Amino acid sequence: MLRHVICIGVTVILSQLIYSQSEKSNFLKPSDSLNKSRRNAIIISQSSAATASLIALDRLWYADFPRSSFQTLNDSNEWLQMDKMGHVFSAYQLSRLGAESLNWSGDSKKNQIIYGALLSTGFLSAIELMDGFSKEWGFSWSDVAANSLGTGLFVGQELLWQEQRVLLKYSFHRTSFARQRPDKLGESFIEEVFKDYNGQTYWLSANVNSFFKSSKIPKWLNIAFGYGAEGMLSGLSEGPIGLPEQNRYRQFYLSLDVDLSRIETKSHFLKTLFSILNTLKIPFPTLEINPTKGVTVHLLYY
Repeated sequence: MLRHVICIGVTVILSQLIYSQSEKSNFLKPSDSLNKSRRNAIIISQSSAATASLIALDRLWYADFPRSSFQTLNDSNEWLQMDKMGHVFSAYQLSRLGAESLNWSGDSKKNQIIYGALLSTGFLSAIELMDGFSKEWGFSWSDVAANSLGTGLFVGQELLWQEQRVLLKYSFHRTSFARQRPDKLGESFIEEVFKDYNGQTYWLSANVNSFFKSSKIPKWLNIAFGYGAEGMLSGLSEGPIGLPEQNRYRQFYLSLDVDLSRIETKSHFLKTLFSILNTLKIPFPTLEINPTKGVTVHLLYY
């Protein structure tokens, strides 16, 4: 997942340079009708950013590992599928990024959906192909399936409801497992955020008001269902010799959340900021269920 997050991060940063002008000119306000200059700028900037990030990934990441002829890899049973959740999350957010950026140009809803899906599918498929030619990894059909699921979650909701009623979000907390194997799970906080699957949680955050129309329900209130896992020092339970015994188990969560995009504001800067922050689950009291500890209540869960 780390390779995907690095690449996506570079793409987002580079492509967002186009939005660096002052809000005083209402630059961030979406166009009421198709603005071809904006549309072309978006497509060119994001295509260039995606290409640059893939080249950087090849030079800075894959160059450190031996190349090979194209090979496939079946890693569907590793990390209790937490890495696959990372693929679903990445694909969903890339699809959303593409569609929302094209909305700024005033292009049609249909074209926004198509562009978001193509951006996500094309970019992540390129990374999978690069994996296929690396001896360290391999082309993974389960990764492709997870990528497709993330893109499908975005596209399906747009076609069904013309909005995102169910968001895919992420949260993280530090664990003791990274200290036991820092080379694999991270040697610093930033590395742990991307590499320590034990501390990651992925959430389906459903907006209550969009399903049950009521003036008594805040428009921003969501119910979130989370999935995580702990006890993992390697992809499989039978890890390398010398590792402590692994007591691996899945975790399921129920919590509240906030859909920041539904907070009313006239500021297009805040709308853009809320869209970025909407990738993260807001800490709330949380109910955890897992086979090892049973039911646990967290006053605030990250």
